[in-house]
Amino acid sequence: MARPELPRGLYAVTDPALLPEDVLAERVAQAIAGGARVVQFRDKTADAATRRRRAAAVLGACRAGGALCIINDDAALAAELGADGVHLGRDDGDPARARALVGPDRLIGVSCYDQPALAAAAVAAGADYVAFGSVWPSTTKPGAVRAPLALLAAATSSLAVPVVAIGGITRANAATTIAAGAHCVAVVRDLFGGSDPRDAAKVLSAACERGRAGLE
Repeated sequence: MARPELPRGLYAVTDPALLPEDVLAERVAQAIAGGARVVQFRDKTADAATRRRRAAAVLGACRAGGALCIINDDAALAAELGADGVHLGRDDGDPARARALVGPDRLIGVSCYDQPALAAAAVAAGADYVAFGSVWPSTTKPGAVRAPLALLAAATSSLAVPVVAIGGITRANAATTIAAGAHCVAVVRDLFGGSDPRDAAKVLSAACERGRAGLE
């Protein structure tokens, strides 16, 4: 299979504190139905067997809904499950090592925080997309470094891969973030923090469309 392209728009990110396992697949399916085209499974706390089971449930929801499934920080698990890619943070290894595990047909994303040089190095090492953030004040990671909107615009113009914005993104600021140059907005709490991810995803996706229209 050919390596997929990263879709524009809403990039959903799971959080076990917001998505208990008994509703995980259902809530992810609702977010996809509302317009999320990418879902990143992220769980930093569960044991390996639990993470595998939960990741498989998210992958199943993605396959049923036609969305891409990215596994956070575990290239071996992404390869084992046949997910669409892996996302690497600061301590999750380098893209070249991840590529050896996942093969040529899966996406590799890399968190670059507020560091353009890190993004350039990640792209040179084979990353398919890079993420910057926190773009806005984040309740999920309140101590995260801030990556201003101007950084998104500069990265978009200088890098040959999509730029994902993450951190504090809500229905109120998603359009502004996309208009600044982000290919996708990665959303956690404003998507999964309420009881209706489908409605939240619809509003976020519409905001992405408005932001994109501002670029055209």
